[in-house]
Formats: sequence, C-alpha cells, structure tokens
Amino acid sequence: MNHYETVFILNPVLSDVQVKETVQKFEDYLVSKGAEMLHKEDWGLKKLAYTIQKKKSGFYHLFEYKVAGEVVAPFELEFRRDDSVMRYLTVKLDKHAAAWAEKRKSNLKSAK
Repeated sequence: MNHYETVFILNPVLSDVQVKETVQKFEDYLVSKGAEMLHKEDWGLKKLAYTIQKKKSGFYHLFEYKVAGEVVAPFELEFRRDDSVMRYLTVKLDKHAAAWAEKRKSNLKSAK
C-alpha cells in the first residue's frame, strides 16, 4: 500500500449539499477499493490563479490515503468523468513528504 495525497477543485456553482455529496462519492469510491483514509480537509471556496472553464474560484478539497497503486488510475478516471471536478492532482508521498503531512496535520489540530 502506497501513501497518496489528492487535491481536487470543484465547480463554484455547486450548492453546499452538492459539494458534500461529490466529496462523499469520491471518498466512498476509495474506501470501496480498500483505501485507508488518513486525513481529509475542506479548504473551502478559493480564488483561482487563472480562469478554468471560465470560472475564477472553486471549492478545494484534500484527501490523504493509503491504497494499492493500481487503484489510482481508475480513481482519476472518476474525476475525469465527473463534470463538477475542474482540476485534480494526485501525488505519491515519500517518507519525507509523509512526515511533512503529519507535521501539517498536527499544526492544523493545534491551531483549532
């Protein structure tokens, strides 16, 4: 099982309910494929650096999970099939990036 992090941007015209349903759909997909969800964050509505699909903002979400490598390609295919996803990026975390992610999570918890 490899350690991955995925950030995706959802269309800003979606309602809060639609955003939650879409995020839950992707989380359920990963769990159904045997992923261990380590962390997820809702970064909220943020302004984009450049326009994407004539939109200037989007809902950002982050998933951190462990899953077998062959699950990532079909997972990204689900992003491509969903019209509400504007962009996504999945990266495999090495031991240094995983340690940094743990530090970021602990800083986030202490800030609350």
